[in-house]
Amino acid sequence: MKPIENPDVILIGSGIMSSNLGAMLKRLDPTLTIQLFEVTDGLAQESSDGWNNAGTGHAGICELSYTPKREADGSVNVSKVIEIFEQFEHSKQFWSYAVGSGMVERPSEFINPLKHISFVHGQEQVDFLKARYEGMAAHPFFSSMEYTTDRDKIARWAPLLLEGRGDGPIAATKMDGGTDVNFGAISRKLLKWLSKQEGCAVASGHRVVGLTKKAGRWEVLVRDLTTNEERTHSAKFVFVGAGGGSLGLLQKSGIPEAKGLGGFPIGGQWLICDNPDIVAKHEAKVYGQALDAAPTMAVPHLDTRMLDGKKTLLFGPFAAWTTKFLHKKGSYTDLPFSIRPDNLTTLINIGISNLELVRYLIQQGLQSMADRMKVLHVFYPAAEAKDWRLIDAGIRVQAIKKTDGQAGIVHYGTEVITDAERSISALLGASPGASVSVNIILEVIKKCFPHLLSTAEGHARMKEMIPTYDEDIKLPANAARFQEVSQKANALLGLG
Repeated sequence: MKPIENPDVILIGSGIMSSNLGAMLKRLDPTLTIQLFEVTDGLAQESSDGWNNAGTGHAGICELSYTPKREADGSVNVSKVIEIFEQFEHSKQFWSYAVGSGMVERPSEFINPLKHISFVHGQEQVDFLKARYEGMAAHPFFSSMEYTTDRDKIARWAPLLLEGRGDGPIAATKMDGGTDVNFGAISRKLLKWLSKQEGCAVASGHRVVGLTKKAGRWEVLVRDLTTNEERTHSAKFVFVGAGGGSLGLLQKSGIPEAKGLGGFPIGGQWLICDNPDIVAKHEAKVYGQALDAAPTMAVPHLDTRMLDGKKTLLFGPFAAWTTKFLHKKGSYTDLPFSIRPDNLTTLINIGISNLELVRYLIQQGLQSMADRMKVLHVFYPAAEAKDWRLIDAGIRVQAIKKTDGQAGIVHYGTEVITDAERSISALLGASPGASVSVNIILEVIKKCFPHLLSTAEGHARMKEMIPTYDEDIKLPANAARFQEVSQKANALLGLG
């Protein structure tokens, strides 16, 4: 498809962020012209691809990393999980709108209902999980959550957790309202719709190699990887949703907000089960306790997945040392070439203050299969190595800002960098960005396209896409409204 000449908007990268933004902008203003460029031959093949992330609809249900340690009074602060849950509701609302309006079909190809379970062992963690449950179950979002220390009940929830397990305190919480999401599939569906709209085009196999601001517009230099021809495209607004590639493009842009930014790549690997009898036994996402020195994204979990139309079982992720910023189209020179005079001191300070993390990543990369099986045995004691194999997953680039100082690598979430003129935004960071991508994109639209929401017509269009975008459904007083909207979204998505 021929690229759009001088579009209003250029999207770089075809993952979940760009696809959501492109679709929402076109729905808000059908006259907008939008061009997307993707470096790989396909679409959503990097971090959004189903095999390159956990696929968890991160709603705070089972992820213990969203709740800190117990307070002095023994309670657990659950404010973060409530916030994450609401943000994921925005994602479900928009995706259900896409289904209901005919933008995408067959929601079971990208989202499916699945139990979310937190599982712990040892008395200290059992006490923590009970306090976490008590704090969460008091909120309407989590009123259906169950907690138990009963081994028979846990075995009914997730049989593999008890197979071969010895004595000792264990506990689990469960909610049936969790999901498994293929973010690559929903991205491709939205982009298929976008590419068919007037004034819009999607081009794969095109690498953006330059970004320059001239006369109030962005000049975007793009190389066609098939012909090696380079061409400049001009746009009013650019969104850089290129995963690990975003940092380099931000640095090319020359905006002041990019000064001092650095990136720290972390590779990922999964154990995948090849035994269909074992796969059939497990129907849940089970998250456990964080490993020592592990980054937040490396909290281990045993996951049922629906990928490529087939049920499978993954365990991990295992981290790995790498200098590449992208899994498929990255280079081992990405990290060294990202070092600039303005971020050198910050990177050195961060490296010194995170030696434990560096050692952890190197150790992870040097693990044997037996080492990885020991970690799996924490969840599935009866697991045998012959039933599992190791595969590579995606790469996450942790954003490092000049203001971090000695604080360490703290940006495990997702961060959007926007220039003062609000003409360019770039996504940096890692999970759980995909799950809350709609909420993140909503904030980009509020900041960079406020005129689209300021009119009565624009407001109505956004309310149609995300009914609660301007409502605080976290408030217990709004529980009935939450139930009403959530049930409608779940019905359209086939979640029950």
